[in-house]
Amino acid sequence: MEEESEELYATAQVLLDAQTGSFTSEVSELLDYVGSTLLVMDRVTVNPQWRGHGLASVLASEAIHRLMAGCRAVACSPGISDLGGPHPMDRSEWDRVTAKITRGWERIGFRLYRDGVYLLSPTSQELEEQRGVLRGQLVELGASWRRATSAPPP
Repeated sequence: MEEESEELYATAQVLLDAQTGSFTSEVSELLDYVGSTLLVMDRVTVNPQWRGHGLASVLASEAIHRLMAGCRAVACSPGISDLGGPHPMDRSEWDRVTAKITRGWERIGFRLYRDGVYLLSPTSQELEEQRGVLRGQLVELGASWRRATSAPPP
């Protein structure tokens, strides 16, 4: 797995028993048994012009909902993955953006487990509640965008 993705490998090391490939007993105790697989949200990419509107959270929520059948857990490691951007960040900007991304994941219902790995149970009521809230915000964002793009120029 390490050859595929260093980030996925690090997540697996935190959550899975190296001998069995199953969840560690500690992780198992945290989760309802509703399946046996692990869904890892490795990346959510939003074009720069659409960032800052909460789209990553709503898109991640929808993706999780569609992919979580048979999953016992959903995991992520919030942070910036687009290191090749045109404007290098200083440490304070990096920390600010990472904190904002983390808040978006927490909003869906992810909680810090250990070593930067966040877990979400597919049975979480918060996941379903936030999905409804996020869908409402997406509708509002779409309506706002339509108004802005259809308004006659001044």
